[in-house]
Amino acid sequence: MADLKQVACSAIDKQAEDLSLLSKEIWDHPELNFNEVYSHDYLTKFLEDRGFPVDRKYKNETAFRAVLGDHSSGPHVAVLCEYDALPEIGHACGHNLIAEVGVAAGIGIKAAFEKAGKPLGKLSVIGTPGEEGGGGKIILLEEGVFDDVDVAMIVRVTYKGRASHAAAFPWEGVNALDAAVTAYQSVSNLRQQMKPTWRVHGKYLKAGGVKPNIIPEEAELEYYIRAPIKKELDVLTEKVINCFHSAAKATGCTVEVKFEVRPYLDVIHNKSLLKTYEENIKTFGHYGTLTTSEFPAGGSTDMGNVSYVVPSIHPMYYIGSDAFNHTREFNTATGDPAAQPFTLSQGKALAMTAIDVFTNPELLQRIKDDFAKDLQTRK
Repeated sequence: MADLKQVACSAIDKQAEDLSLLSKEIWDHPELNFNEVYSHDYLTKFLEDRGFPVDRKYKNETAFRAVLGDHSSGPHVAVLCEYDALPEIGHACGHNLIAEVGVAAGIGIKAAFEKAGKPLGKLSVIGTPGEEGGGGKIILLEEGVFDDVDVAMIVRVTYKGRASHAAAFPWEGVNALDAAVTAYQSVSNLRQQMKPTWRVHGKYLKAGGVKPNIIPEEAELEYYIRAPIKKELDVLTEKVINCFHSAAKATGCTVEVKFEVRPYLDVIHNKSLLKTYEENIKTFGHYGTLTTSEFPAGGSTDMGNVSYVVPSIHPMYYIGSDAFNHTREFNTATGDPAAQPFTLSQGKALAMTAIDVFTNPELLQRIKDDFAKDLQTRK
């Protein structure tokens, strides 16, 4: 097995320059969710040129799947790629690097299969578009893409009132903006009773009235509600909704609360799979841990939904910059060559972890046992 891992790492090293270029091309061509045409085409051609059979536009116009081997010869391991960008600030979430890691891992695993003289199982490199608010992985889940996958890996309201003239007939008006402001303030006050790991943040989408002397008949807010696990998210969501309804009652308005069709769930990190990954990444020296108090709460990913269906890991990694995620500074860092050594190490670690899963039936069973226990605790 050690020999197979060495072969995988060597194969990735040989492609280091091309992998860096792949990441830079995606970085140079930022595309919003479900519009990742250039990235889709570049990634699929990159894989095809290296011997991968690729299903382009797989279940979605900008998704893809590259498959090697078959499930009858061993476990089915999926390595996922992301490649959509953020409005105005490009790849400030590092999806260009996440795509590179997924492809690198695929190259390493393919080399290990060739060294073994046969596939050790089934490998899928899956391109998942629309992570930034689009729920691309959730769509692929609904399409059955993950149905036979054993292990998956990847590396991070409307208020309505009634218009009236504010000076002549203010008593005839029902001020929707008052309701929105009251709701906003109520949610702000709620933060005093929120757990340190809970997050609620919102903004005004529509502030109502066309002129200062016309009472606004409609105002609209958009909120993100986050919590570490689904149980807590349900509790927090109820508290926030109460703020919205109370504001409507206090101001005489009506309120309509709409939720995203595909909410993002928390990520369940499979303990046995994560331990295996840790053992592999430690061999490169790029490894560290953060305590809960050191780790900043916030951030959501549709990988969480995958982790409720398939044993998964979603480790985070440092790229040589102290910039914060979703900032212009972080976008600059994700396109910097300094991120490459860390990124290639991640690709190698995922490939090595996949090899462990392919060659160790006992590990796979522990992973499945952990998965069953984790789901039970979240009921």
